[in-house]
Amino acid sequence: MVLELKLRKIGNSVGVVLPKEALARLNAEEGDTVTLTDAPEGGLRVTPATAGREQFAKQMKAAEVVIRRYRNTLRELAK
Repeated sequence: MVLELKLRKIGNSVGVVLPKEALARLNAEEGDTVTLTDAPEGGLRVTPATAGREQFAKQMKAAEVVIRRYRNTLRELAK
């Protein structure tokens, strides 16, 4: 899906209006929160905030495993 959207002035900010097709594809609706992240190929990626939270939680869980496993090593490196 390729959509060209115009940026519009909204108060002191600039916003973009997402059409129904884009909202359906994001599984989002008015009032939901979306997350903008850097895309590997450049530009930005728009995802529902819940997907970002799940990914962040998964990354934090992996980090906690590493921290627990290498606790003593990390403590020595911090000196």
